[in-house]
Amino acid sequence: MFDLDRWQEIFETIRKNKLRTFLTGLSVASGIFILVILLGFGQGMQNGIRKEFEADATNRIWVWTQVTTKKHKGLNPGRRIQMQNSNYDHINSVYGDQLEYKTGQFRVRGATINYKEESGSYGVRGVDPNLQQIENQKMLSGRYINNTDIETNNKVVVVSNKIKRELLNKVENPLNEYLQLSGINFKIIGIYSDEGGEREENRVFIPITTAQNVFNGSNRIGEMGFTLKPEESFEKALEVSTKFTANIKQYLQQAHSVAPDDMSAINVHNMLDEAKRFYTLTDSIAYFFWFVGICTIIAGVVGVSNIMLIVVKERTKEIGIRKALGAKPWSIVAMILRESIFVTTISGFAGLILSMALLEIVGPNVEVDYILNPSVNFSIAISMVFILIIAGALAGFFPSWRAANIQPIEALRDE
Repeated sequence: MFDLDRWQEIFETIRKNKLRTFLTGLSVASGIFILVILLGFGQGMQNGIRKEFEADATNRIWVWTQVTTKKHKGLNPGRRIQMQNSNYDHINSVYGDQLEYKTGQFRVRGATINYKEESGSYGVRGVDPNLQQIENQKMLSGRYINNTDIETNNKVVVVSNKIKRELLNKVENPLNEYLQLSGINFKIIGIYSDEGGEREENRVFIPITTAQNVFNGSNRIGEMGFTLKPEESFEKALEVSTKFTANIKQYLQQAHSVAPDDMSAINVHNMLDEAKRFYTLTDSIAYFFWFVGICTIIAGVVGVSNIMLIVVKERTKEIGIRKALGAKPWSIVAMILRESIFVTTISGFAGLILSMALLEIVGPNVEVDYILNPSVNFSIAISMVFILIIAGALAGFFPSWRAANIQPIEALRDE
């Protein structure tokens, strides 16, 4: 029940001790402010890392080979392992039901790229159509390589938006124009952009079968890329991808006579492993931020509790009179708790509103590596409200309990 006299009493007490109340509230407000800012930047780190992974498919798996470093089955170390179409076809045949996207890749080394009188130094990759999804490339115009291009060995090429600006800047629409790769004409069928930025746009793509036939690739493959079908949880996806990478590495080691403990010859990079490390790191940082913020709030609560002890000491005689006139212990407890909760809640809300306003204004403009739009969502804000109420109750409970246990005769003797 709302008791106007009680609240007038609280406001009167605060009015008489403005500086003390301000400093007490400042300690609580600063605790909430620091906690929210820390949590906001923790969320910003998660946003930034998630953005980095969006540059490519988060669950992609790349396979490539190097030279052997150990003897195996009578073969000396130093052999260069070369994957072939048959390796790629075997993996697709055995694990096809698990695969979402797949591509082989053949690098054309030393190719020159010309458009009429213009020339540039760019990478040339022979790929399958699914590379677009694996690399998260977006078509700005035209189309990507398709299965017909693969089956008929079409001499077609997809160029990046960066290459269009640098090499084809004099052409308004380069689609259906011809680009020379080492003197061989390839028809431009599409312009792509990459979420990874211009550093990922330094390449042109042609059908892998065309690359192998035209540039003496035979049946060789330089890399293989895969993504697995989505699972119901991150943990399940990680488990499935870990098993898949182990199986294909074992298969390639057996197919190319590589020692099982040779860590250099067959290389498999699982993006989910990297994602797990980053997400685990951000979770640890978030827990640390919570720990620091809660400790700061506790420091503020201790300050409020100390102030309330001083208030109880100052009002000892008054409390004694109240009890002598018949005041119940819980009414004394409620009197002290109201003031404590009021001070901590109001000051805490001030810190909460100020910190969230600061994140709202500054957050979208933060441009730091791995930190993107630091913010705190509504559920966290609600949690802060409960923390404030609990903090106020804790800050006032022990002083109020002490006040409730004061004996009236002793209180009336207090000077």
